[in-house]
Amino acid sequence: MSHIINIDTLPEMYPTHRHEPVFWEALGRVVATYGFLEETLGKAIFAFTATTPYSEQEVQKALDGWLPKLQHALSDQLWNLIELYGKSVREHPNATIENLADLIEQLKEAGKIRNVICHGSWRTPNSEGASVPFFVNRQQERFDRTIDVAWLAQLQKHISELICAVINSVTHMGWQFPGGAGPGKVIWESNK
Repeated sequence: MSHIINIDTLPEMYPTHRHEPVFWEALGRVVATYGFLEETLGKAIFAFTATTPYSEQEVQKALDGWLPKLQHALSDQLWNLIELYGKSVREHPNATIENLADLIEQLKEAGKIRNVICHGSWRTPNSEGASVPFFVNRQQERFDRTIDVAWLAQLQKHISELICAVINSVTHMGWQFPGGAGPGKVIWESNK
């Protein structure tokens, strides 16, 4: 005998109905902050690659490789963006960031959590409103930490701080961060 789900009898907002709206808001803010981190990394990659000085002999080769690099900066996922950002900073002879290795490590750790946050399946919360998302990484390691609204708020703040560190890595060199209106030398002006 076969059976089908009676969709009309499902709880409103199924399958997210068991968590409070404040949990989903906090989770959504974390996901949005990760999206902004990806955009920020892409702009930082642009900034570092656009301001790298080249000799006359190197200019054409650099220009030929620049468009594909920028296309990756627009479309790559977080882990690849972190790698490309680190490479772009290391290759820039005037980069002033002193703790690049630490920042890259923090970004990568945040990237691991991003995968859980964005791809985990959220289980029924406990009596305090916390739950353990079902998530298994490529190394077959299962995520087992209980997550609540306070933890999500702390994560969102940490990602915001990482965003600021990436922006500072550009502005510390005297450049205006792309897309911003802050102080510093403008990297690129369109001829509109």
